[in-house]
Amino acid sequence: MSWKGFQKAVNRAGTSILQTTGVVDKTIDKRYDEEERRFKTLESKVDKLHKEAKGYLESLKEMAVVQSRMAMTIDHFYDETAPLGLAGVKYKDIAESLDNEIRGPIETHYRQTVLEPLSRLCEYFPDFNEVMKKRSKKLLDYDAARSKQKKIADSPERDPSKTGKAHDDLAMTKQVYDSLNDALIDEIPKFIALRVPYLDPSFEALIKIQYMFCRDAVQKLETLQHQFAVAAGHPDPQSGNTDIDRFLEGQIATVLGKMGELSITGLVA
Repeated sequence: MSWKGFQKAVNRAGTSILQTTGVVDKTIDKRYDEEERRFKTLESKVDKLHKEAKGYLESLKEMAVVQSRMAMTIDHFYDETAPLGLAGVKYKDIAESLDNEIRGPIETHYRQTVLEPLSRLCEYFPDFNEVMKKRSKKLLDYDAARSKQKKIADSPERDPSKTGKAHDDLAMTKQVYDSLNDALIDEIPKFIALRVPYLDPSFEALIKIQYMFCRDAVQKLETLQHQFAVAAGHPDPQSGNTDIDRFLEGQIATVLGKMGELSITGLVA
């Protein structure tokens, strides 16, 4: 910071302190304050959305990794002659396939349609904040000049040269402040209004990506239901998913019932 910049910072700090004590009047612009509040709210929500969107992708990738490891462990429980031996191998293949999809086309599409647009939107906030910070500094300069001009005007022994200079300084600081203030009041609502049409395509892409991944996962895992049914000898895998689902639910209930009879699972019953 230059010496001149340091002096300005000191003067503005002094003006701010005097405003808190009521010595210097503080300009209140309710219209700007409302737009700034709306801007900060949007900034907070977009920043949160961006972090959660990144977290979703990372969670999806972590889930796929854990699923692959679990599938490999399950595969080691069976040999090819066991009734569910082929199911264990197929589950491992499905888990690896889903992991490859997440780390391949799904991640690519997700980054292009969701993360990158959100990142670009986040990049606009620092620019606005920089102008808002400059506007706050110029407002302190304006309030200080207004207070100084008032003191000179109210002085019993007015110096025409000081009066003229104070008036010119006040006019100059007001012009600079008004320029920034008016620009922000005009641009902030426009920026906020663009959030919906800008985010709509990303939201739609998010839903489609989730749907496609879940649909593919279900379709692949459904083949295992048939293998479980065939291995158990009931029911006919061609009879429809409803019978298979009911059969699997019954098998799970039976296993849980047997677990409940064990002393080590007393808290589960």
